[in-house]
Amino acid sequence: MNFAELFSGVATSLISDNMDRLRGTHALKPMHGEGQLVGRALPVKVAPGDNLYIHLALRQVRAGDVLVIDGGGCVDRALIGEIMMSVARMRGAVGYVIDGAVRDVSAFAEHRFPCFARGVTHKGPYKNGPGVIGEPVAIDGVVVSAGDIVVGDCDGVVFVPAAQAERVSGLARAKMRDEQAVLAGIARGEYDDSWIDAALAH
Repeated sequence: MNFAELFSGVATSLISDNMDRLRGTHALKPMHGEGQLVGRALPVKVAPGDNLYIHLALRQVRAGDVLVIDGGGCVDRALIGEIMMSVARMRGAVGYVIDGAVRDVSAFAEHRFPCFARGVTHKGPYKNGPGVIGEPVAIDGVVVSAGDIVVGDCDGVVFVPAAQAERVSGLARAKMRDEQAVLAGIARGEYDDSWIDAALAH
């Protein structure tokens, strides 16, 4: 199954709308500017402000992986920067999602390498551990497991269990077609808002 093809060009908002609006982040922001992220989650849990196990995870990364880092939401120290971005790119990873802080954000923007994080700081990390690789993690309140599909864009990040990927993609693409039809109608000066009356009648 090609997850990149399933979700290429599909907005996170459409995916979220078809997953009960419960499987995404709200506090993580894109650090790379524009550009979609689609890949397979490689979860990593680290001690706050410590990136030893991210370095270890970079030894295990496979093409198409997104390193999904549970840093406990700590933004006191950056967990990655330009060097770790460059290693990830070299080894085939397609992005980072970090519940923590990063630095060297200009490098992420220059290379258009997707990175979503809670904050930015110039302060560097510890390298003491402990950590865990491949086990479920909590990212901005959402549990993410190895192999989940990660989709990110300017609105944030959503996580789709692999077993639900085809169904969610189909629903999201159907809604995308519906919304495009509505927008085309608005461009012609037409808009059916009769749903408001139905909602008020309840």
